[in-house]
Amino acid sequence: MTSSSKLNSKSRLLAGGNPQIAKADGDAPVQAYISAIPGRKRNVAQRIDELITAAVPDVHKAVRWNSAMYGIKGRGWFASFHVFTKYVKLTFFAGTSLQPAPPGGTTKEARWVNIPEGTIDEAQLVKWIKQAAVIPGWGNS
Repeated sequence: MTSSSKLNSKSRLLAGGNPQIAKADGDAPVQAYISAIPGRKRNVAQRIDELITAAVPDVHKAVRWNSAMYGIKGRGWFASFHVFTKYVKLTFFAGTSLQPAPPGGTTKEARWVNIPEGTIDEAQLVKWIKQAAVIPGWGNS
């Protein structure tokens, strides 16, 4: 049994099908979080993870607040995603600094995009990911 499988076997689903995974750093807890997502939303989450990993090779991954988190060590978190009933919400913590800014949100800095099953604009996501990764992030990663 892989460490991802061990973590996954201890998860439960919260509202909207979001997996409850213990706070942890590294790729293994993020993969456990993704593998616990039910249905086709898992494919959306896997693809988001793949796009971030390819666009930002030195990305630091973690699970916090039952969300997959992505950052640069020592510079903070730049993005996270969380599962809801009808979509996966990808949040950019300094989203108002991105061009164009993602469409969701009214907070001071964060912006997000809700991605329903099977509808990913990969080119736009990669542009946002690359921009977000070079902006000082939120909190500690």
